[in-house]
Amino acid sequence: MDTRIFAKFALMLSCVFSTIVGAAQSYPDKPIRWVFPWPSGSAVDGVLRLMGQKLTESWGQQVLVDSRPGAAGNIGAETVARAAPDGYTVLYVTPGFSTYPSLYRKPVYDPVRDFAPVTLLITNPAILVVHPSVPAGSVKELIALAKARPGKLNYASSGVGAGIHLAAELFKSMAGVNVVHVPYKGHVPALVDLISGQVDMMFSNAPTALPHIKAGKLRALAVTTSKRWAPLPGVLTMAEASPPGFDYTYWGGLAVPAGTPQAIIDKLHGEVVRVMKLPDVRQSIDRQGYVPVGNTPQEFAAYIQAEIAKWAEVIRAGGIRVD
Repeated sequence: MDTRIFAKFALMLSCVFSTIVGAAQSYPDKPIRWVFPWPSGSAVDGVLRLMGQKLTESWGQQVLVDSRPGAAGNIGAETVARAAPDGYTVLYVTPGFSTYPSLYRKPVYDPVRDFAPVTLLITNPAILVVHPSVPAGSVKELIALAKARPGKLNYASSGVGAGIHLAAELFKSMAGVNVVHVPYKGHVPALVDLISGQVDMMFSNAPTALPHIKAGKLRALAVTTSKRWAPLPGVLTMAEASPPGFDYTYWGGLAVPAGTPQAIIDKLHGEVVRVMKLPDVRQSIDRQGYVPVGNTPQEFAAYIQAEIAKWAEVIRAGGIRVD
């Protein structure tokens, strides 16, 4: 290479590097938008807003939680996928983020190609709950009942392709039972019909089901994670109850558009993890029954890849499609 061309190339790289370093050092110098792709008012929405308040106080720049619900979280995801990769637009991601490529024939974004993970914030289980009229006091009894009455029992979900729908399909596959799916437009209407006895069972979000379990309106048979859930320590895990090896975890984390400088990702990650450890934030997380995580961007990327592979097989086996 001609020495003059090489010198110009080196100078150009130096300028680019200096620009990136400068942007990371000054970050943030304007408001940051956290896109929450679900309706506002949920428990996790409250946790995010408290974290945003703490970040606003420490950075001197406002961190706004922007609720963009619709299309099972995809409207918010598409918004962030198209945003500038500068760390000022952040997406709250959930299990639907990892199932999206398998559920849709023509996906408009790719969770791996179009996003850079920041950190896994929280996890919590779902709970397999039944209406008290269902004559099953354990998972084994429920499986035996379902096998004795194939196609007679039904289960509610918050919609086709939702995490709790896929958890139920995984259960059906592993237990070898035929239980009919009844999809609803959201978690709350599904839970309402379960409580009223219109449907038999459901894999419900744990914090949402907890008060109804304590009130005796629902019977909890098992939590879906590999460890028991602190608010209900006497309820077995699915792996303990049957079928062995079953695991479904609700999770929530942060991601930014692909191409965001690593220095900005690292800065955002470090501050978010610091805020998660503050006593009042930790108390808010614990109060909702969530388990705080705060892993590295690399660990979160590996977690998402594993979730994509796991649920792609469940979706394929169940022939599940949204469009």
